[in-house]
Amino acid sequence: MRELDDWNYENDQWTKLPTHLKHLPLFTRHFDFTSFLFRVLWACFLKGVGFRYYIRLKVKGSFTDVYKSHPRLLLISNHASHLDAVSIAAAIPFRCWLDLYLTAAKDYWFSNPVFTFFSKHCLGAIPIDRKDKKGEAVKLCISLLKKLDRIWMILFPEGTRSKDGYINTFKRGVSMFSLQSNTPILFVYIEGNSTLWPKGHLLPHPGKLTIHVGPVQPPAKIEEIDANYKAWVTSIKPDAYKDLPKEVEKDLLED
Repeated sequence: MRELDDWNYENDQWTKLPTHLKHLPLFTRHFDFTSFLFRVLWACFLKGVGFRYYIRLKVKGSFTDVYKSHPRLLLISNHASHLDAVSIAAAIPFRCWLDLYLTAAKDYWFSNPVFTFFSKHCLGAIPIDRKDKKGEAVKLCISLLKKLDRIWMILFPEGTRSKDGYINTFKRGVSMFSLQSNTPILFVYIEGNSTLWPKGHLLPHPGKLTIHVGPVQPPAKIEEIDANYKAWVTSIKPDAYKDLPKEVEKDLLED
């Protein structure tokens, strides 16, 4: 994808973007009332009903305090449920939502018209094509991180949902995003997600979900990010990781 500075928004260049990208305000450069309206309605349901009565959401730490001092961040979290992205969004104050971007698997969240509408107008999701060998979505994400003064981008470094609830070794993408755009990383840990909505179940169970807001990690290589995140999470929940032989763990990091 060409550099964003080369785009001329006064002509029809942006209209030639794929449909699944046209909702992003960086490209349209106008106030999208439809997206804003649905996002407000979704926020009211998410914060006022879904994560208050059905799933009792508790946040340990403050996203507001972090937002004041870090307008540009990558938010990384464990990933074991379809609740993960929406629960993080529910925990973040609504006034921050216009700066909130979510990377989402295109083959799932943009797989049909209903999911596509929801992902575009409620989540503001950036579709990631996991089969794209050209790395167009990666280039887009890095460009967003470089060009925007305020952006919080949610990433799940494991790459896919955990099957057993244990945290898997991180993929290198988060390190690449962080180093190439000089963007710090906020550690987030979701406790109870695999129990409430385990992989393979159609709907979530009611219950309690806790989101822990952790420290901010400077840009670093994946080995350092992975080790620091693991140390922080195990201080909260010692059994969050499956014990692996040292040689297996080393092989996974080098993969």
